[in-house]
Amino acid sequence: MRSPEIKADILLLVTALIWGLAFVAQRVGMDHVGPFTFNGVRFLLGAGALFPLALRAGMQAHPSDFLRAGQGRGVLVWGGLAAGAALFAGASLQQVGLVYTTAGKAGFITGLYVVIVPLFGLFFRQKSSPGDVFGAVMAAAGLYFLSVTEELTMSFGDVLELVGAFFWAGHVCLIGWLSPKVRATRLACVQYAVCGVLSLATAFLTETVTSLGLSGALVPILYGGLLSVGLAYTLQVVAQRDAKPAHAAILLSLEAVFAALAGWALLGESMGARGMFGCGLMLLGMLASQLWPRPGARAA
Repeated sequence: MRSPEIKADILLLVTALIWGLAFVAQRVGMDHVGPFTFNGVRFLLGAGALFPLALRAGMQAHPSDFLRAGQGRGVLVWGGLAAGAALFAGASLQQVGLVYTTAGKAGFITGLYVVIVPLFGLFFRQKSSPGDVFGAVMAAAGLYFLSVTEELTMSFGDVLELVGAFFWAGHVCLIGWLSPKVRATRLACVQYAVCGVLSLATAFLTETVTSLGLSGALVPILYGGLLSVGLAYTLQVVAQRDAKPAHAAILLSLEAVFAALAGWALLGESMGARGMFGCGLMLLGMLASQLWPRPGARAA
């Protein structure tokens, strides 16, 4: 393996670790503020952290040129609004769901978006690989063992995380359509800002926002905004310039594993043998969906 590939794999592993630990930060933060307040502040922080990088990528002379420069101005504005709205839906369901479920379970259920994305492609007459079918079956079986009790009930938090996974999948599809048309860093900055504004607007309507609460949640918010949103996104973009797709899929899927380990180590969460078996099936399904050769794809 070449040195750039090793460096890329390390960066992807760090990215997955940061995202996995973020589920713990999101739970701890809600001891002090509501879910929409937490999301609003952290996504605006993430947008602010990315803004200098996005501005530099477009070679703008002045910050006011950010939305005006380039032929993709309209795509950036409307695409950023659409992506931000989808991000707001997914992030809101995830954050509210964490009030009622564990960080580990939330990490694995959210990770189902990697299985849902190729299934969405069926609606656009895209061929699915055997790995997509196998991954969907394994993920469904794993979800059953992880979240469905022997009385065939499912916690409210797990339901929210599952619905959120569909919005995350839709967001991935939308970004895949938009990314060739605009610069990735500018699109990310706009969508984070939109998500942050929508979250804060909802917070002021439904929650009590206080300076005391924000100060109490300062460390989790800083982690969620600067590290999980700002730094991890940048690391992913840099790493995937040199990383093999197979390595990237495997390493980023470990986000769910890190979330479960962090929940156990830092919050004292446990899943039991049944839940761990379900997590194993879901991880297998995620990897199969990403790594199985696609129809018509050529070997590298």
